[in-house]
Amino acid sequence: MPFARLSAATTATAHFGLGLAAVGRPAYITPGRDRDLPGGRTPDALRERAHELLDAAYAQGVRYFDVARSYGRAEEFLAGWLTARPDVRDVVIGSKWGYTYTGDWRTDAEVHEVKDHSAEAFERQRAESDALLGERLDLYQIHSVTPDSPALTDPALHALLAEYAAGGVTVGISTSGPGQADAVRAALAVTVDGEPLFRTVQATYNLLEPSAAAALGEAHDAGLTVIVKEALANGRLAGPAAPPVLRAVAEETGATCDAVAMAAILRLPWAGVVLSGAATAVQLSANLHAAVVDLDEGQLARLAELPEEPAAYWKHRSELPWS
Repeated sequence: MPFARLSAATTATAHFGLGLAAVGRPAYITPGRDRDLPGGRTPDALRERAHELLDAAYAQGVRYFDVARSYGRAEEFLAGWLTARPDVRDVVIGSKWGYTYTGDWRTDAEVHEVKDHSAEAFERQRAESDALLGERLDLYQIHSVTPDSPALTDPALHALLAEYAAGGVTVGISTSGPGQADAVRAALAVTVDGEPLFRTVQATYNLLEPSAAAALGEAHDAGLTVIVKEALANGRLAGPAAPPVLRAVAEETGATCDAVAMAAILRLPWAGVVLSGAATAVQLSANLHAAVVDLDEGQLARLAELPEEPAAYWKHRSELPWS
């Protein structure tokens, strides 16, 4: 698997990843974007910001980069960065299919992305990703699988995914929603010719929404690489928006709230990669400081009081405005 490259890395931040959802398109659901992004949010401005972030991440030891077909021009931005840096060969590149970007580079679009987990959508989007990333694409995941997704039960799709994997690209899933644990366990049961199909799972896990923990541990024990997304709960665990207990622990450790929130995840034995969704280089550096934050058992116990009911968490997330 391509993640063996991360195992061979020696930097403390090698198991962090940088996701480009926040800078690949002009609108996203994390607040504060007027403050964080260049005025106008033109494709050229966001390309420059994406390359700035990629440079900063690589210089600080990050070795996993994450994009998706629905992240606007994120694949294009990453492909351009890789082409300009042909000597960068020690990174792992992951993308996702299953959503089509429909926002037309507008912040006020009525619909920003449309979900389709059909075999036809896979073949179309695979060709699009291959055209941009080519041999640099290491991992291709189904985007936002839920327990009722046809991607978990479609044998024709499974055959296509297995054929793609036989060509050298690892296939996996990402999950969303209050039923993440069920989706992960269903994915673990999917086989083609007696062999497990999926080799990675990317799931939302954070101090407010840890409900998939046991299932992610099972995935790790089954040999899958677990990638943690939305570690900061779309900004709810960073800066002044952070809960009081998190702010208190951050003050005690001398770290930022985001670093503390990510440090708590880094301690988990099944967390293979933890993603930063930073929109600025300053945010990225603060996130990466999590690698040196030392939390004691008392602090961890206090942070463990933060979880919300999954249904409430995901309802709140679904109501966040695109901005």
